[in-house]
Formats: sequence, C-alpha cells, structure tokens
Amino acid sequence: MLGAKVFFNVDSAMVAGIDRRGLMKSAALGAVAGLMPADRVVGGPPWRMRLSTSSIHFMELPIEQACEKIAQLGFEAIDVWSAHEGCPHLDDVLNRLGPDGLKELLARHKLRLFAFSTYSGGYAKYAELLGKAGGGVAVQGSAGPCRAEELTARMKQFMEGLKPLLDLAEKYDSYLAVENHGNALLDGIDSFKAFVDNNTSRRLGIALAPYHLQRRGDSVPEAIRICGRQLRFFYAWQNAEGNEQLPGIGPTDMTPWIGALADIRYRGYVNAFMHGHPGTEIMTANLGKACDYLKEYGRKAQTTTRISRS
Repeated sequence: MLGAKVFFNVDSAMVAGIDRRGLMKSAALGAVAGLMPADRVVGGPPWRMRLSTSSIHFMELPIEQACEKIAQLGFEAIDVWSAHEGCPHLDDVLNRLGPDGLKELLARHKLRLFAFSTYSGGYAKYAELLGKAGGGVAVQGSAGPCRAEELTARMKQFMEGLKPLLDLAEKYDSYLAVENHGNALLDGIDSFKAFVDNNTSRRLGIALAPYHLQRRGDSVPEAIRICGRQLRFFYAWQNAEGNEQLPGIGPTDMTPWIGALADIRYRGYVNAFMHGHPGTEIMTANLGKACDYLKEYGRKAQTTTRISRS
C-alpha cells in the first residue's frame, strides 16, 4: 500500500539482550506493519467500516417498508433516493413525513440517515429537509465532459456554480458530494485530481462510484487515495451485469478498495449498490449476501489494523 514507511533497526547492544526467537518475532511484526500505511501503524483507533444501502433498491415498497428491509439485512444507515427511475421515497418524506417523521421512522429501525440522492429534483429542493432531519450528504452529478486542456478551468467554473448550494449546505449543516460518471466532467483519475486540487469548501466532496472507474480501466484504490478527506460517499458497486454489480455477488475482489478506505480513514458509510430492479425477494437475498461480504472484509480490516498497532 502507498505511504508505508517502516524502520526496523537493531543495534548490537539490543541484539545481545534478545534471543533469536524474540528477534524473529519482532522482525515478523515489522514486516506485517510494513504492509500498512503510516497512519494505520501509529496513532488513532482502528478504522471501522460502517455500512449503508440505498432506498431505491426497494422502490416498489413504501419508505417505511424499505427502511424495515434495510435494517433487517444488517445495514446501519440509509441513502434515501429522490425520483430517479420513479423512486417515490424522498418526495414522500418531503410531502408526508417531514423531518420529524423521518427521524422517528429511522429511530424505530435503528437506522442512521447517511444521504439523500438528489439526481432528480436537485439538492436545493431537499436541503431544509436534510438539515432538519439531522444533516447528512446530498449526492448529485457533475457536468458535461470537456477536453483535457480545459479540465482545470472547467472544474473551477463548475465549483463556482455550486456556491449557492454550498451556502445551503452550510446553513443546514450538510455536505454536497459530486458523483463521477462516464462521459462527465468528473470522470477519470485526472478529473479527480482537478477536483481535489481546486476544492476550497469543507462542505463539498466526492461520491465515488467504482462502477464507472472500472469501465474506464482506472484504479479504484488510486482514486480513493486521491480523494482523501474529500471522499464523502462511497458506492460498493462493481462493473458487472444485473445482480453481479453488488459486492460479494460479482467477480471483483474489493479487498484493495477496503484497504484504501482504511488508509484514508474514510469517515462515511460504505454503500452497497446496484442499478436495476430484480424484485423484492431477489434484491433482499442478494443485498443480504453483499452486507455479509462487506462485514467480513470490514472485520479483516480491523484485525489487520490491530496487528499493526500491537
């Protein structure tokens, strides 16, 4: 992993007081630590992966039943979707439940509010609701693509246009996360660098969708590390067909992704995700497998961190 710096020096006086077995054990631990980035070897508690998923996976159900399903599967938090593909959930919350009703619903199922996905309707429509419901992340897209030589100027222009939304995010103690997508301004590795280098707002960050990076042949761990503290939302979502988009169902080994998230000490939720609607029963079964897969790798990440600090 990038950033690993381990120094294992033993002078002659130390060797005299250590038997061969003890020295070999120390060397082995040093080698394990050498696989860890510096911020995981020293300081801070072990990184813990937290899991969420999106309400659109159960768009055929009322928001109450979608929350119940998501909680029963073992997720800790929810990403509530606006009307993309006709998902009714966020508008139903806005018009019927309100912030207090949403907070009561989530408390009943012991779920946290992670995000609103506002691809339809836009963040401004839901900003007050998000803030009064406790705050969180609002996810949206970027803008149209541009030529490589225009990238920095176009990214600055795009960010300038977000200022009214960022003022709302400040007012309602929330965050705006821009998702990467194919054929868009925020697309490949270079555009991630341009975003991070030119972002001056603590309320603005990236929603990283590995599906789109994999389609380009770009490195997901590299993109995660570029984002660093500006990563606000992470989709556990692979480039595959149908149900195989989900973690643990499709072919992608997400261990390097989770390792990179641990490296940067990602503070949000890892959001199991796919596009498509195979029906409630099939979605429930596969999301359950995805949740179990991520929990297993989350435990491995914690164990590795503990070893590196022992």
